[in-house]
Amino acid sequence: MMDFYLVLKYLFLGVFQGFTEPIPISSSGHLVLAQYFLGIEEPGLTFEILVNTASLFAVLLVYRADIWRLIVNGLGYFKEKTPENKRDFHFIAYLIIGTIPAGVIGVLYGDFIEENLSYVVTIGITLIITGTALWLIRNLRGRKNDGDLNVKDALIIGLAQAVALIPGISRSGATIVAAMARGMKAETALRYSFLLYIPVSFGVMLLGISDLIEEPPAASMAIPYILAFIGSLVASYFSLKWFMNIMAKGNLKYFAIYCLVVGVLVVIFI
Repeated sequence: MMDFYLVLKYLFLGVFQGFTEPIPISSSGHLVLAQYFLGIEEPGLTFEILVNTASLFAVLLVYRADIWRLIVNGLGYFKEKTPENKRDFHFIAYLIIGTIPAGVIGVLYGDFIEENLSYVVTIGITLIITGTALWLIRNLRGRKNDGDLNVKDALIIGLAQAVALIPGISRSGATIVAAMARGMKAETALRYSFLLYIPVSFGVMLLGISDLIEEPPAASMAIPYILAFIGSLVASYFSLKWFMNIMAKGNLKYFAIYCLVVGVLVVIFI
């Protein structure tokens, strides 16, 4: 008979991770806090890969029109160098450039970061950093569109994404802060941030495949994993749509306040 508590736990963690992944409050940091305060044991690498893949699918679904346009125009650039094709070809190049820092640092120092920077007090400090950064750029209104980006923009945003490998530093928050600090419009910053998430997430998924082959999950975990995947997929989709609406209204200050309050409380009471 299936352990009802186990099923409920994995469903909760899937929804929790899915909801916090798109918004700038650090899903990895909140997962550590949830495990600490709720006494939930680490579900393991298989679970992490599963829910991250679900979030990836949600991002692909939300941005499917942009992705298709980039593919068509990017490939079309080799045949006809129209302004639209050139813009999207360059945008793809900037996505590749922006992926490099996190890819390199993740491969070289990913294990070190996970083993040494995943403490609750560290999460408190990094949430304060995330909240402060969001607060500083809350009123910025940039002018750069997709066609106005350059290599320097891509590298700076890519470095911000690399910094977000530290639990408590929000990936979406770090990249959006960097993008808006570089003068991007909120819509452009948001789109670039989540399109930048796609290759990194694919990389994590591919790197984890070998581990899954070596240590496949038990058959008894099929239902908990499936529910966690579905929960993460649905939660990520609606969380991202909600966040897009918030970005359009320029209400980042609420996330800044939340991260600051939670970070300070964690530091004080842990």
